[in-house]
Amino acid sequence: MNALQSYDFDQLKCAEFLIGVDEAGRGCLAGPVVAGACLLGRAFFDSDFALQASTAINDSKQMKPKAREAQMDAIDRLKEDGLLDYAVAFASVEEIEAFNILGATRLAMRRAIEALRQRAEDWELPNFDAADTLFAEQAEGRGVRVIVDGRPLKPFPYAHEGVVKGDGKSLSIAMASIAAKVSRDRAMASLDEAYPAYGFARHKGYGTHAHRAALKAHGASPMHRSLFLRKVL
Repeated sequence: MNALQSYDFDQLKCAEFLIGVDEAGRGCLAGPVVAGACLLGRAFFDSDFALQASTAINDSKQMKPKAREAQMDAIDRLKEDGLLDYAVAFASVEEIEAFNILGATRLAMRRAIEALRQRAEDWELPNFDAADTLFAEQAEGRGVRVIVDGRPLKPFPYAHEGVVKGDGKSLSIAMASIAAKVSRDRAMASLDEAYPAYGFARHKGYGTHAHRAALKAHGASPMHRSLFLRKVL
């Protein structure tokens, strides 16, 4: 096992399932914020195929776009083989405006986690109200453990742990980061077709020089986050 695999293997010593959660697009000037959630169980680590197929998984920010797409294909194959599950969820520009970026990020993460839960048959999400029961179950090796990249989310309805720089430490968080980033990049490429003046397919909504120049030339589109544009416009 590599370091990311070993980290999650150790997490599963006190839980039957592990959900890693991460986001993409929080710092962008345009487009949705996207969350990924990846579910791993003990069976994943019993599979030599799964371990080999996930060897190259890493923090999505450390990968070139083609490498992320290749690893996304590997994650999809593992999902098709029943060795993991993952879900991706979005929070819209309108929701970012309504709840601010942190609130919208929490919303997207909650949606991704709950999408996994809808497909589950043998685990329940750990509510904060049932924290004593949760930790008792984990001590006996049952239940599900939720880990989130960065610091713990406040407020959030499900018991979880924050892992600072988790996308470089945890396999499940790294997989979630890839799923979120690839899904968001594809969404921004689609937005580029609707709003070709801004170059969304190239910069994905981040505040590059070319993006800022397009904003000054054309003004904001409906896909721009008005709260993020105060220093640009």
